[in-house]
Amino acid sequence: MARKRKEFPILENVTITDVAAEGKALARVNDMVVFVPFVVPGDVVDLKIRKKKHSYCEAEVVRFVKYSETRAEPVCQHFGVCGGCKWQNLPYEEQLRAKQQQVFDQLSRISHVQLPEFNPIMGSQLTLHYRNKLEFGCSNKRWLTREQVASGETFDTMNAIGFHITGAFDKILPIEKCWLMDDLQNRIRNEIRDYALANGFTFFDLRQQVGLLRDVMIRNSDTGEWMVLVQFHFESEGDQQTAEALLSHLGEQFPQITSLLWVDNQKCNDTFGDLPVQVFKGNDHIFEVMEDLKFKVGPKSFYQTNTLQAYHLYDVARQFANLNGNEIVYDLYTGTGTIANFVARKAKKVVGVEYVPEAIEDAKVNSELNGIDNTTFYAGDMKDILNDEFIAENGQPDVIITDPPRAGMHADVIETIVRANPKRIVYVSCNPATQARDLIALDNNYEVKAVQPVDMFPHTPHVENVVLLERRY
Repeated sequence: MARKRKEFPILENVTITDVAAEGKALARVNDMVVFVPFVVPGDVVDLKIRKKKHSYCEAEVVRFVKYSETRAEPVCQHFGVCGGCKWQNLPYEEQLRAKQQQVFDQLSRISHVQLPEFNPIMGSQLTLHYRNKLEFGCSNKRWLTREQVASGETFDTMNAIGFHITGAFDKILPIEKCWLMDDLQNRIRNEIRDYALANGFTFFDLRQQVGLLRDVMIRNSDTGEWMVLVQFHFESEGDQQTAEALLSHLGEQFPQITSLLWVDNQKCNDTFGDLPVQVFKGNDHIFEVMEDLKFKVGPKSFYQTNTLQAYHLYDVARQFANLNGNEIVYDLYTGTGTIANFVARKAKKVVGVEYVPEAIEDAKVNSELNGIDNTTFYAGDMKDILNDEFIAENGQPDVIITDPPRAGMHADVIETIVRANPKRIVYVSCNPATQARDLIALDNNYEVKAVQPVDMFPHTPHVENVVLLERRY
């Protein structure tokens, strides 16, 4: 017989005092730290504890006693259920303050290296409709809110298109309107949903691995182009014809779509980096423009999702690199070569390294598109490629720009960077905590000279940070 779950008492009249990690806020009750989602500092609330540890607990609001004066009205009808924009109830100025503090706390508390005064965080020009890419899951298991469950409401179908719910990997919260991207994506997504429901499509069951409609990716660009990729899971004869009927309908309804693609995904997950992508209509790519440069973006390409703010991020990296035209620059984790090509005209030579072969091919195309002939790109695992022989072949770098994934840089990569002995390192990071860890490994040889936080994702707790390091001797 299962043990009965312990019921915790309601905590009454608790004042939320500060912003915490992962988009939560915190309060203190006696000696206990309490983490609470979807509240802001100054709120006075009654709380129900959901999880309790030795020194902290996690709770949720059961009643607002008093709303904080430091509060914004969320624009999204899905706020509080969808976990995407956890800070929509926090004024943007306060979001920036919290992110600035987050960068300062993580770099100072984790790295313990000598730090200069931080530059003020660069806020995003757009706080809504700023993304150029969204992905939506399709599932036969619709997520029901507690209110819907309590009401006993019934649904004609449990099929849904929307976002995955944290802690329920096989369930999808149906999204009617998302504010993160131009509104055309809402119309496209809802049209896919309506057509699929009207025509008896099966939606994917992640546990059973059955169902035709699996995933939808939508991208747009500052050139006005739109890409839509639909993932299907073909099981029976005629499934491809059924899928193509949907794609034909989309093409007719939305002439704005310049790249209409599909994938037959038989894997256990929704990643398609190793699968062939089929073109149904238009091109297999769209273009982004930055300054006078053109960048080809394919369905598997990485491109910063906040187009306008990406320019400012890369401009900071270029300023920190301080190039005069005579330098050899290494761009590590180069992706589709955006930074490499962005700085190439101010460098003697740029060498880009990236794990994904398709991204490297895009990087080469992007150089050709822009008449850039001083870039060289290599595909492979960074810790395996970047070694002493590689540096001997490509030349000792004067400047290294590195933009690693959230996990930061491998220890072998850091050791090779130190042996390469560049004058400057420009470290772009989407995770200041792992950036701080890497600064420790670089500290004997490099001094932190500048720190510039950049907000790429308004209404979320995520923040990018650019650090300039200069050789100590």
